[in-house]
Amino acid sequence: MKLHELKYNDGARRNRNRVGRGTSSGNGKTSGRGQKGQGARSGGGKKPGFEGGQTPLFMRLPKRGFTNHNAKEYAIINVEDLNKFENGAVVDLEAVMEAKLVKKALDGLKVLGRGELNVALTVKASKFSKSAVKAIEAAGGKTEVI
Repeated sequence: MKLHELKYNDGARRNRNRVGRGTSSGNGKTSGRGQKGQGARSGGGKKPGFEGGQTPLFMRLPKRGFTNHNAKEYAIINVEDLNKFENGAVVDLEAVMEAKLVKKALDGLKVLGRGELNVALTVKASKFSKSAVKAIEAAGGKTEVI
């Protein structure tokens, strides 16, 4: 099979309905919009959530909580994941992303202390937990807060 021999399955693609092309088309004159009224007007129709003048559901429900829009979200990595690097390596956000330990950079890198570290590394990150600093220094490495 070659690319130029590929075909869509029967019924997979339909021609679009061209409205306003004469009465014999079945969708001429009013173009399927009916006679007069809100739905017949250009730009007519109701907004999502409109309930005919009744107080909409999103306004009737109680509101709770708070979202801090200034909150920072860190890419998180554990000490045990750093064993992937060679002894004496400098580990920063770019190195961690290159090693595919983190998908997105977000607002920086935070190192947490789960697991054991068997190699001495220089780790540069935005934040460290106390247990992560202990584990890195116990393995003979250094921590730098960026």
